[in-house]
Amino acid sequence: MELLCMEGAPRIQRAFPDPTLLSDHRVLQNLLHVEDRYIASTSYFKCVQKEIEPCMRKMVAFWMLEVCEEQKCEEEVFQLAMNYLDRFLSSVYTRKCHLQLLGAVCMFLASKLKETIPLTAEKLCIYTDNSITPEDLLNWEIIVLGKLKWDLSAITPNDFIEHILGKLAFPLSKLELIKKHSQTFIAMCATDFNFAMYPPSMIATGSIAASIRGLGISCSSLSEESLTELLAKITCTELDCLKACQEQIEAALEESLKQYQQQQEQTMSSKTVHEPDQTSTPTDVRDVNL
Repeated sequence: MELLCMEGAPRIQRAFPDPTLLSDHRVLQNLLHVEDRYIASTSYFKCVQKEIEPCMRKMVAFWMLEVCEEQKCEEEVFQLAMNYLDRFLSSVYTRKCHLQLLGAVCMFLASKLKETIPLTAEKLCIYTDNSITPEDLLNWEIIVLGKLKWDLSAITPNDFIEHILGKLAFPLSKLELIKKHSQTFIAMCATDFNFAMYPPSMIATGSIAASIRGLGISCSSLSEESLTELLAKITCTELDCLKACQEQIEAALEESLKQYQQQQEQTMSSKTVHEPDQTSTPTDVRDVNL
């Protein structure tokens, strides 16, 4: 007897990419036109925040990424949450003791917007070791929504990935691999405030370029230089700026790998009993080739 009513389907349903939207160049042009509206001020650590420093943002970003990965959230959830966090911090003075609470609220809002089954307030409080309460989370939710003017549909680098890859002449299997590695780079960039100066389209383009170079994938009809020029043309990006962004992404990955290796060595030297190996990098980058 055949199963009926989607009994054999996964519990959480994911939407498929819409080929009509991806093939319409007007969608990409609209994304490029409005992306600047959602970029936070890159000087808020100097002009607005007095207690919070970039290293604190990085720590809470790693924590937010770990929560999103453990809960198997959509890729957009972490990116949106970091966008909300930066936009809020660029306009509202925040005490450092409230930074994790702010991060939890941003994930709460982003999951509501993108997830079929969003993260619950109770679950997020558990991830903070119950240092906050559901009431704190709900009260701050209203505050953050007010400061963001209820404009939550921000443009993130992930919005450009499918549009860019659809214009590259690679086999489908190669495109899926490039997409996976590009999303890893994008998540890494979101944890590093040094990438806040770049618009989402440039981070997406630079991540794709870095993925193609790292994977050693070549296009029979284009040289590496021509491919970079094509990527810059697709997103109307200055070629020199794209190359600088790509080099910065590759340098950040190399530094992340070094830190991971050092942590592994320290862990191995301090182990007294056998424990399962766990990744402590901002995202699993061990399968990314330089």
